[in-house]
Order: sequence, then structure tokens, then C-alpha cells
Amino acid sequence: MTEQLFGDDAGSARTVGAAASRLGITVRTLHHWDAIGLVRPSWRSDGGYRLYTDADLGRIGRVLVYRDVGLSLDEIGILLDAPAAHVDETLRGQRAELRQRIADLEELGESLDRIIDARKSGVLLPAHEQVSIFGRHWQPSWGPEANERWGDSAQWAQHAERSAGRTAEDWQKIADCVEMLNEDLALACRSGVEPGSVEANLLAERHRASIGVYFDCTHSMQVCLGRMYVSDPGFSEFYDARFYDARFYDARYYDTVETGLTVWLRAVIDANARANGVDPESATWV
Repeated sequence: MTEQLFGDDAGSARTVGAAASRLGITVRTLHHWDAIGLVRPSWRSDGGYRLYTDADLGRIGRVLVYRDVGLSLDEIGILLDAPAAHVDETLRGQRAELRQRIADLEELGESLDRIIDARKSGVLLPAHEQVSIFGRHWQPSWGPEANERWGDSAQWAQHAERSAGRTAEDWQKIADCVEMLNEDLALACRSGVEPGSVEANLLAERHRASIGVYFDCTHSMQVCLGRMYVSDPGFSEFYDARFYDARFYDARYYDTVETGLTVWLRAVIDANARANGVDPESATWV
């Protein structure tokens, strides 16, 4: 309980305002700590005003130290009157938590660095590894060039976010999947698989999924890609959203895989789009 302060002691005690000012905290804070029993003033004046002694200020100082290292007021309330062993154990535990938080923040910072770098270069691999994975025709400069041309597009942002977390093994799997898809597309084209057939539609969906590795690709967007593959001179909307994949740069790409594949693939894509409610004639990059 607090007591009334008389005589010489009155001159050494501080009002709540003076105590708050000395310690760099607010009067409201001291009122709150008094209300919850964390730090109660030792004395009251004749008028009932809070008066803080030097011992009270010392207790407040301890609260501030523990608060600054992240302990809750409930934890601090226990520590202030706890045995030394318990204090040491609590502080060691808090130190371990802080170190883990620091490690987590450093990892988060590294992730942000990778996203920033991926927005600039596309693939976060040394040039020789890129060529080894994507083939001798691959140009490591395509990534930075793509960023300069299409860095403001939502698709490039999505690609960078996905690319940031990919390893060389991840990219190798992607390249292998594209190679397998190309082989199956070439075989279907040679075999005369009809656009609109079940087999052709499945291949169209595999093709769309392979584009989806970079960014979400709708059926309408896939139709736009098909137009670009045959180098449609009337189509220009897509040219603000292409990336560095050879399929996005070279309209002749698929004919290097199989003669006639480019035109056949566009027909397959268009037929699959119709089956999914998209009119190829009016499809846009959405």
C-alpha cells in the first residue's frame, strides 16, 4: 500500500509528471503501470497525488530495460521480484528468441534481394549455367533486356517472384519438361493429330502449363502467343509482355523443332481455346 509522505521525504519524492519527464515516458504510461500493479508509487501526498521515490524510479528503469529487449509487461512483472536464477533463465530464453527473429529477418532480406535481382536479370544463375541448362542458343542477356522492355508488366513481376526461389535443379526440370513437350508436339504434328481432338487439347493444355511456369497464362493469352508464333503482322498487343524464353523471342522456334509445327500448334491452341469458351478471333492479352 502507498502511504502519505511527510517531512524530509517529501522533498526527495517526485510527482508523476516529474518522474515521467526524468525517465522519458508518459504520465499515461505510469498511470497504466500503477493500475496493473507493475510499478506503484511508494507514497501519496496529502492531496492524494502519486509521489515516486528513487527506489520507484529504479524499478521503472528496470521495466524499461526489460521492455526494450522485447519482454511483455506480464513477464516483466514476474522478473522484477523473481529469484536471480529465474531472471537468468528468462533472459537467456529471450535472447534465443531474438536471435531466431534476427535469423528470420536476415532470411527475409535475402529473399527480397533475390526478388529484386530476379526483376533485373530474370534467372539467378551464372551465364554458363544458363547456357548449359537452356541450350547453346540461349542468350543470358535476354533477361536484362526483357526487364528493360517489359519490367512494368504484371507478368514480368510474377515471373520474377517465381524465379527468385528457383535453383539450377528447378530450372533444369523446367527445361526438361519443355523438351519433352516439344517432342510430343512434334510427334503429334507428324502423326496428323487433328486440332480440337482430345489428344490435341491435352497437348494445348500442357503447352499452356509450360508458359504458366513463368506467369499465369489464360486461354486468351495463349491464343495471343499462338499469333506471335506465326508472326502475325497485325498483332502487336503481346509485344509488351514477352520474356526471354526462346518461344517468346523467335517466331520460328517451333519450326526448328518440327517443320510445320508452328502453324499446327496455333491451330491446336485456337481449337482448345474455343472448347474453353474463348473466341480466337477476338482474344486479347488478358
